[in-house]
Amino acid sequence: MVTVQKPVGGTAVGDVPPPERPHVKAVPVRHYGRWALGAVVLMLLGWLVLAFARASIEYSAVIEYFTAAPILSGVVNTLQLTLLSMAIALALGVTAAVMRQSHNPVLSWVASGYTWLFRGTPLLVQLLIWFNLALVFKTVTVPGLFSVPMNTVMTPFVAALLGLGVNEGAYIAEIVRGGILSVDAGQREAAAAIGMSPGKTMRRIVLPQAMRVIVPPLGNEFIALLKYSSLAYTISYSELLQSSNKIYTENFKVIELLLTASLWYILLTTVFTLLQQVLERRVSRGVSGAGAGPRLIDRLRRNLSLRRGA
Repeated sequence: MVTVQKPVGGTAVGDVPPPERPHVKAVPVRHYGRWALGAVVLMLLGWLVLAFARASIEYSAVIEYFTAAPILSGVVNTLQLTLLSMAIALALGVTAAVMRQSHNPVLSWVASGYTWLFRGTPLLVQLLIWFNLALVFKTVTVPGLFSVPMNTVMTPFVAALLGLGVNEGAYIAEIVRGGILSVDAGQREAAAAIGMSPGKTMRRIVLPQAMRVIVPPLGNEFIALLKYSSLAYTISYSELLQSSNKIYTENFKVIELLLTASLWYILLTTVFTLLQQVLERRVSRGVSGAGAGPRLIDRLRRNLSLRRGA
């Protein structure tokens, strides 16, 4: 057998150099469909802007009524209704979620029935039922203490508060239940092994860890509840939309007042969205990869420092 040795730094005798590869020119793929779709979208946006620009809308009135006393009163009532309804919903939702995990079949069935009933019926229907509850119960009676007509108790505010809070509690119950199920069962077993009661385990072990999963959808539900509060308009509660309606029924500036209300809703949802992001970062501390990326304020400071140093 003949062995061909390669000289150091050279090509061995008898070796055939590999053929040179032809030069390949990369040609990007043309996405004509994307450009066509983009052009259509721009045309539709342009048509929409042009339609609002040509309409007989007094845009100065939108800003004028933005800080009007009835509108500000409606904003305060909307915030009050939303915050109190969310408090009721949280109490009901956490209670129902814990009851669903109970080994007591009665508690579990009651919690399941609650979420089934109030998630299965429209919120507007529930508000109307609460407002007309006097047709079912004539009085509110506590034997030996007092008895008052239901009409005096079930005001538009109380009906809106109960309707929104009880309905939202059914959705929060499922959110909390999902968060509880996301915690590994070994955590409960370890807590039981050191003698912790089920209630104490839920309060100190399970719920604190479940918050990381619960907070994002809970924030979305709060923002949705803020907008659902406008349904209280149907039972004559003076929230933001009802306040706008009272004004435009007098001056007939319908679109202007609706735009004013829309701007307030956008402003409020933006503020609560930023607060939700702060809360998400707080409950995600110590979790690998959670809340990664610099905050908006940090990015602005960094950009400003780079500009000054340039």
